[in-house]
Amino acid sequence: MASVPPQPVARKPRRAYRSPSRQRRARETRRRIIVAATALFLARGYAATTIPAIADAAGVAVATVELAFASKPRLLKAAIDVAIAGDDQPVPMLEREWAAHALASTTFAELLAVVGGVLRESMTRSAGLVSAAFDVAATDPGTRAVADELGRQRGITVAWIVDAVAARSPLRPGLAREMAIDMVWLLMDPVVFQRLTQERGWTPEQYERWFTDSVARLLLADAGRAVAAATST
Repeated sequence: MASVPPQPVARKPRRAYRSPSRQRRARETRRRIIVAATALFLARGYAATTIPAIADAAGVAVATVELAFASKPRLLKAAIDVAIAGDDQPVPMLEREWAAHALASTTFAELLAVVGGVLRESMTRSAGLVSAAFDVAATDPGTRAVADELGRQRGITVAWIVDAVAARSPLRPGLAREMAIDMVWLLMDPVVFQRLTQERGWTPEQYERWFTDSVARLLLADAGRAVAAATST
């Protein structure tokens, strides 16, 4: 009788070792790179900012930047995400505390008071970076992909706002949801914010009031009462 060869002993796969201190250092390095990239993108423009310049400003090697972000367009997107949110926590905007607070509101005015304040702060931090992406998107495929992704994200946020508005106050007769979304989408264009604050001298607070006032006038059936309510909060 042929002997049966011994069967190999199954070994449990090794668990990847995760060092908390190493993770903290990696996160701090990533944060420094994003801070340096943000400053250079705003000061020099996207096209004139190089990965070596970002690495030098962050105090890291070029390879470290490339390993962390793969490409300059992805680094720009990471910088924009942090600027929009105000931190580097991996939590989507619509899953944050402000969104829950807005949804807990019972009136249109209360909803827009929360949304308007968050939008003002987010635009103040991020509009310059987003505009930088749009400026070169036509000639840079990588940045075009970033601009398209930003557009999709804005569309999701705008649809969320419109649906929240409609749940608290009826829309104008004949105004389709899609048209309402397009109107608010334009009001929230970072390029519009940049034009108004950088070229027309508006303050971010003026933009916030204009946004909430415009949403009320364009979307709601009883626009006059809604505007009065929104501006009194």
